Amino acid sequence: MQPLVIRSAIIAALGGLLFGFDTAVISGTTSNLTEVFDLNGFELGFTVATALIGTVVGAAYAGLGKPADRYGRKPVLIVIGVLYVVSALGSALATDWITFMVFRFVGGLGVGAATAVAPIYNAEVAPPRHRGRLVGLFQFNIVLGILLAYLSNFAILGLFPEETAWRWMFGAEALPALVFALLVFFIPESPRWLMAVGRDDEARTIIDQLTSDETEARTQREEIKEALESEGDSAHVPFFTSGHRKVILLAFAIAAFNQLGGINAVLYYAPSIFESAGLEESAAFLNSAGVGLVNLVATVLALTLIDRVGRKFLMYVCSAGYLVTLGLLTVLFFLYEGDFSGVTSGLVVASIMLFVGVHAFGQGAVIWVFISEIFPNAIRARGQSFGALTHWTFAAAISWTFPAIASGLGAAFAFGLFFLGGVAMTVWTITVMPETKGIPLEEMQEKLDLVGSAAMKEQ
Repeated sequence: MQPLVIRSAIIAALGGLLFGFDTAVISGTTSNLTEVFDLNGFELGFTVATALIGTVVGAAYAGLGKPADRYGRKPVLIVIGVLYVVSALGSALATDWITFMVFRFVGGLGVGAATAVAPIYNAEVAPPRHRGRLVGLFQFNIVLGILLAYLSNFAILGLFPEETAWRWMFGAEALPALVFALLVFFIPESPRWLMAVGRDDEARTIIDQLTSDETEARTQREEIKEALESEGDSAHVPFFTSGHRKVILLAFAIAAFNQLGGINAVLYYAPSIFESAGLEESAAFLNSAGVGLVNLVATVLALTLIDRVGRKFLMYVCSAGYLVTLGLLTVLFFLYEGDFSGVTSGLVVASIMLFVGVHAFGQGAVIWVFISEIFPNAIRARGQSFGALTHWTFAAAISWTFPAIASGLGAAFAFGLFFLGGVAMTVWTITVMPETKGIPLEEMQEKLDLVGSAAMKEQ
């Protein structure tokens, strides 16, 4: 694999690190936000969901609004970095609730756009045999960002007075965001996009740099050219058509199931969940950092296996883990909520960490790889955007309602709903989800059609 491929994929995937940091940093500030802005449970949920609403808008515009198709992947990645910087500084300096939510919304725009653009960029510069691993770098950076946010929150809590620590937690993101925006200037544009807009000479130069020899370069150019000719002008290819129904439903399903198990509710409210299970504040923050570490280790393990064992195997492990951990959490909170002891508190901590681990190993590693693979070239940017839009819509809804449900009906009820989401995902994974391992992007549609035909014949 050429050094330029690795370097470009790593830099683009840094958008995922900022994504993870931006979405997890708020977990350490919920108590302060409640006090400073005098919020009730519903308002706190809405405050957390504000950034997620921004991700819905950002994902929709980045792909369905077509800037990634109109202006290219690289310029959009630069804008994403700028949005992160503005959000970090604005959230840290906000003096009232509305202003704070505005800047969190801006950060959400960056997160949503990143989920729509960074994975397709990596998919388009990566050779097929390494695509899962390179696209998976985006997810690796997400969980690395989550871990860094938890560690940053824990460190800042010990360095600054409690009344101002939350501002430093948000402001800490500004420096890596600025570094990301600057580094994007040093990566090439996607050659697939360049050929799609008629800039063939530039695409040829970049393909030569991304491939190891002339034979590989010529093969890649021919495959892209044939695919683009068969799909026509991507700007005028309709998205919601019967021919695209299958891949649209696949993207919708995996994105929805990613959130229906409750992962974002757990990540955003981890310290609060641990405190409700009987842990002291400092122990809750420290265990939250442990959650981030488990998340990172499981993701690294998944990325070493995703191109060997395939996407479905990881999803099988994730499904089984969901059923065990979410079932146990439901039972524990039903029996002991409000009366946790050392043993039962330890079981909650272990279950949460195992739940996050199996999610990272399965859904977390697979979702962005899978969505970036299944759509034809002409609608890949819009397909990635649609998947991200679906993901963040469910994330916003669940994160908004979780505090109200947990306080009104109990955490057992909330985890019971997540358990049912895990059941539905298990059924879908076994009966519907196709395997996409090692298939060139230009052949993916044919493969999916064959999978569908085979399934019909078996029935």
